[in-house]
Amino acid sequence: MKVFNESLKLSTKGEIDFFDISDKVQGVVDRSGISNGLAHVFAPHATGVLILTEYEPSLLSDIKNALERLIPRRADYAHPSNAHAHLRSILFSPDKTLPVVDGRVVLGTWQSLVFVETDVHPRQRTILVQVLGE
Repeated sequence: MKVFNESLKLSTKGEIDFFDISDKVQGVVDRSGISNGLAHVFAPHATGVLILTEYEPSLLSDIKNALERLIPRRADYAHPSNAHAHLRSILFSPDKTLPVVDGRVVLGTWQSLVFVETDVHPRQRTILVQVLGE
């Protein structure tokens, strides 16, 4: 079994910022030379997460509004400045594992792999992609 690792870099604008990284992950799979296996994608950040969803502007707006309703920016939090960003990020996973079949990352018809920035300030983010297989 072969293992291939690569990092992706993102520059976010602050809360709530969305990035469709599906094509970037496919690029890593292409460079890996692995035809069949798994692509594990990990965001090693306390306030950055990964979701699988349709990357459509009105839906992204709905997600943003739902996060604001569930965990408002302004509330009585003990953690200073960005507690809401941390609380929002615990609703989602920082990683996703996707099948690779015949050299292609398998996603549903309307699915995209999306990085979500929940922090309040612009950030430089690193996404780790590990491809395993043959």
